[in-house]
Amino acid sequence: MLKLFRCAPRLSVLLCLLALAACGRPEPAAAPPRAPPTTTITALVWAPDWPQEMQQVAAAFSRAHPDIKVELQFMIGNSVEENLKPKVAANQLPDLVSVNPNSYAAGLADQGLLADLGGSAAWDNMLDVLKPDWTSPEKKRFGVAGGVAATLIYYNKELFRQAGVERLPTDFDQFLALCERLKRAGITPLVFDAGFPNMLGNGPFSFGFANNVAAGRPGWRAALAAGKLDLDTEAAADIFGKIKLLAERGYVQKNFLNTGYDEGIQLFAGGKVAMAFHGTWAAGRLMASKHFASGVFVPPWNAAGRAVVPVVGSETGFAVCETRNKQAALMLLDFIVGQGFPLQQNKRQNVPPMKRVPGPVRNDAQITAYVAAVGAAAQTSGPYYSFLPAPAIELLHTLLHEVLAGQTSPRQAAAALDASVRAAAAQDNR
Repeated sequence: MLKLFRCAPRLSVLLCLLALAACGRPEPAAAPPRAPPTTTITALVWAPDWPQEMQQVAAAFSRAHPDIKVELQFMIGNSVEENLKPKVAANQLPDLVSVNPNSYAAGLADQGLLADLGGSAAWDNMLDVLKPDWTSPEKKRFGVAGGVAATLIYYNKELFRQAGVERLPTDFDQFLALCERLKRAGITPLVFDAGFPNMLGNGPFSFGFANNVAAGRPGWRAALAAGKLDLDTEAAADIFGKIKLLAERGYVQKNFLNTGYDEGIQLFAGGKVAMAFHGTWAAGRLMASKHFASGVFVPPWNAAGRAVVPVVGSETGFAVCETRNKQAALMLLDFIVGQGFPLQQNKRQNVPPMKRVPGPVRNDAQITAYVAAVGAAAQTSGPYYSFLPAPAIELLHTLLHEVLAGQTSPRQAAAALDASVRAAAAQDNR
């Protein structure tokens, strides 16, 4: 008992020290707050003339939405469809893709691969006149346009003045006479970028189809989709024949079979050729030369005495795929054609496809007037990528090159295109 009592002071001191130590011990550090989860969405985009601007759009979107990262890839080759087909076959579609307003993309929507955009801000803001282009047979609203697309002829006013050109042509015979006049003045009349046959499709083929096939036939689209539109005809062969004739007469630049997209634009912008058959989507580069003034006119692919049927429709646009990241991809879509639209439009100066544009827009007054005029025409037709089935689009690129190289005759090309369109219709209607 005495020993215990004698130890008590020591125990008291020890207990006090332990208590003090406990009081002075810091609280365990709180766990740092968890960073919000990051969603990574993939986008496969057709932007042959604006890849840097699309990268800027993606970066701006991620700054506005730090929890969403965009992995951006660009399509290659000559068409949107040839980029999509392998992805579809492998069941590896990204979250957002470029698409054309045609039966191929509509079919993907009706198969459940593309999301219905009907409830999106992007769809609501798109011009109503374009919405039928992007509505599938099963009424799926599968895409939004990247712009209003019209093909036209840009011309160098200074070179026209040097050649003594005072009037613009209003039919194809007059156009040939114009080309001959320019050639005799030592000026290359027209650029052909056959190394990127997409542009021959958008330009002389689409206008040839509009004026040789679609003109005066209101139901041609339905007939083509059903495989009942006859393209194995002299009129269809003449589409290819006109293209070949321009090359045979020396109205295009040397080495035209190998001229690519950018080179073709540079030839015109550098004053090397008098005319470029191109689209409104490239107005920023074709109307902005520091060395000469540019003008535009409707390509006169019509016969004398007949009204020209112009080409106008939707630019290649965007769709959202049915993936687990669909909601984030819808946000990116709304940004591309919303707040992000001026980031690419100010360079391209294409025609906006929406009712309301957030931010400054740059358009040449001549382009705006051109689109308004052709949009009011009694009949119009669309770019070739909007009505040909996917296999025929790819075949057409080959046929155009072969006709210009002398490997296929215009009549053989028309027959081959006819067979391809009919085969695609038979496949779709099985």
